[in-house]
Amino acid sequence: MANVQFENLFKNYGDVKAVHDFNLKIDEGEFIVLVGPSGCGKSTTLRMIAGLEDITSGLIYIDEKVINKIHPKNRDIAMVFQNYALYPHLSVKDNISFGLRAQKIPRAEVEKRVVEASETLGLEGLLSRRPGELSGGQKQRVAMGRAIVRNPKVFLFDEPLSNLDAKLRHKMRAEMKKLHKKVGTTTIYVTHDQIEAMTLADRIVIMKDGLIEQVGTPDEVYRRPNNIFVASFIGSPAMNFIEGEVSKVSKASSMIMLEDKKSIKLKSNNFYNNQNIILGLRPEDITVTSQNSGKNDNIIGLDAEISVIEPMGHETVVICDSNYGELTGKVESNSKLKENMAVKLNVSLEKVYLFDKKSEKNLNL
Repeated sequence: MANVQFENLFKNYGDVKAVHDFNLKIDEGEFIVLVGPSGCGKSTTLRMIAGLEDITSGLIYIDEKVINKIHPKNRDIAMVFQNYALYPHLSVKDNISFGLRAQKIPRAEVEKRVVEASETLGLEGLLSRRPGELSGGQKQRVAMGRAIVRNPKVFLFDEPLSNLDAKLRHKMRAEMKKLHKKVGTTTIYVTHDQIEAMTLADRIVIMKDGLIEQVGTPDEVYRRPNNIFVASFIGSPAMNFIEGEVSKVSKASSMIMLEDKKSIKLKSNNFYNNQNIILGLRPEDITVTSQNSGKNDNIIGLDAEISVIEPMGHETVVICDSNYGELTGKVESNSKLKENMAVKLNVSLEKVYLFDKKSEKNLNL
């Protein structure tokens, strides 16, 4: 295991800043997930750690030692790629042991490590097969086995589950979590899938346009997003947003005017008059009902009409048209709601996120 640190890391491709002022400390044994949309710089960052991309400026440390100029094979890391990168003409056993044999490690030690890795990953009965005879999940386990046998200081994973179907991805996530708990190696994992990030990570690093937007535990980035981007990226379905303007601020409260002139009273004076704000409503915090719940100063009630119903088995996602654009809520799977039905969307004021429209920062923090 090792600690990893990034200090003012930059990567430019001509005038394009792929990674910009990246600073992060990773503790020994920590499972860190870099997540963000395509082109945000997460895979570029991973490849700089591996030595597959040159660093424009900045420093990367492993165990307090700068590795910028160290050859990739001497960095004591192991990387698992998206496309598995297995040798099709070699058996599973030979694929797993290839790196060890290249290092001239004694045969007995190679055999021992291969057996231990195959038992850990459930590959004992597949060692004589070739990659073409394996399923996608089995190929992924072989690629992981090849990394495990090296006993590296750091594991790097570059979207390793993206080629698998949904059921197999779920299974492999669980296996990877068990594996990390058992092996304990410091792990840096790249994905664009926020569900993978939430389920696997000790801490999540959310990136956009080469910059770190927020670093935190899954619970922190979900419940206390720094800005609108993080709030919209973490959570499924995505958070709803409604524009409003602060119309009046008193000593104890503020009045917010929504786009259709509906007013909301907040028990806070952390605003200024005429400030443009964005209200964020998570679908899971919205109660969708066909009946008017009556006046309640602690509840925002929005009129809407159901346009689409998406049954998910354990729950139902309800997409509605409203004066504030499209809004999404969740209801129980046995709900009697139907498309084209007029409904009321209710959400507690305590569950409402508030963002400054200009800076996009979370005003609740």
